[in-house]
Amino acid sequence: MRKFFAFAAVLAVICFSAPAFATNGDNIIGVGAVSRSMGGVGTADPQDAITAVFGNPAAMCYIPCQSSEVDFAASLFYPHVKANVTTPLTGTISASSNSEPYAFPAIGIYTPITPDLKFGLAAYGVSGLGVDYKGTGLANVGTAFDKAFSLTTPLPGTDIKTDLQIMKFAPNLAYRILPNLSVGAAFQLNWAQLDLGDGSSHTFGYGTQLGIIYKPIDPLSIGVTWQSAQRHTFKNIYNFNPPSLAAFGLANTDNTLDNLTLEQPNQVSAGVGYDIIPNKLMMEVDGRWYDWADASGYKDFDWKDQYIVAVGIQEKPLNWLALRLGYNYGNNPVKDHPGWNAFGTTYVEGTPTNTFFYEYLRTIGFPAIVEHHLTAGVGINLSKKVSLNLGYMHAFGNTISETSAPIAALGGQTITLQSKLDEDSYEFGLNVIF
Repeated sequence: MRKFFAFAAVLAVICFSAPAFATNGDNIIGVGAVSRSMGGVGTADPQDAITAVFGNPAAMCYIPCQSSEVDFAASLFYPHVKANVTTPLTGTISASSNSEPYAFPAIGIYTPITPDLKFGLAAYGVSGLGVDYKGTGLANVGTAFDKAFSLTTPLPGTDIKTDLQIMKFAPNLAYRILPNLSVGAAFQLNWAQLDLGDGSSHTFGYGTQLGIIYKPIDPLSIGVTWQSAQRHTFKNIYNFNPPSLAAFGLANTDNTLDNLTLEQPNQVSAGVGYDIIPNKLMMEVDGRWYDWADASGYKDFDWKDQYIVAVGIQEKPLNWLALRLGYNYGNNPVKDHPGWNAFGTTYVEGTPTNTFFYEYLRTIGFPAIVEHHLTAGVGINLSKKVSLNLGYMHAFGNTISETSAPIAALGGQTITLQSKLDEDSYEFGLNVIF
């Protein structure tokens, strides 16, 4: 037990110091190399304990309860983000985000209390998104409008940099009520950080995850899990209504940095796993719902609910080797807004801002738009107690594009905002049983 809590301390320090990136909205598709190489499945039949804590806490007692284990995982994430902004004053300006690859770890420790009760503790990056257009040609967009309107106070920077990170620290209990029925619960303590270019703000949030797994017959697993909405309020994070926006028709302006609440949404997941050939070939299909449309902050930026389908297959041609494939689809939650009024007013959590800069932040600053993912991986048993897992994910490119209504002050011409995003990630995991 002493070793258990020593690992827990290391777990917290490592995970809370690393950024994350995401692919289903601003959530990652799965935690750990095993789940991520199988499309993010894990609600019904997770293949390792770290997947169980993230996917369905009830599943831990179907990861052999007689032993303890430690899981280490890391992903190296390469987002490829590009923006095209077209205005009457600048023509089309293209730029690629300068964001460096993101490395984000996960670690978990699991131990039995009784043959039917298991305790776990995990920490992992689960959410994040960001771009970095500092020093690119997008700065010329704001500069052109400053000159056109003879502004002595510059407009908000159009070479924006954004960064959102959310890490979870999750103690977990799983109890096997019957040989074929298990329930589980996790308390989730979150550390979150947001930077919109005016300095970063960090805060804490919390919530719960509940799960159940039922095995009507031995090869079949059915799992359902629910995760509560979890609020994060970032204080003094961004000035949505600076005095310079009066030139864009904004009536109420000030020099005060505003707060912004971003709420991780209610989430429901259901899955079915089946051992087609016991200990040789298995398949799982999960369906998830993310309630972005009712989540604070995201509803102000007009995100819609997201529906996700994940499919994963694992084959073991040899006792020491596992081959994995997966697919994940989640509809783009960021709505496009054709025909917006560049000189209009839009409210963000009660604070007025100019509609052009609102649309700019939504589409250029947070393009959480990829939908289709293919994944693959391999697991190698190095010994009876140590296994190595490797994986790869590719999220296919997707584009969001929206054009304003004709602008009378600019001769009836329009503004077009466009973001493109695709992603690659490489997964590593190490499982140790003791």
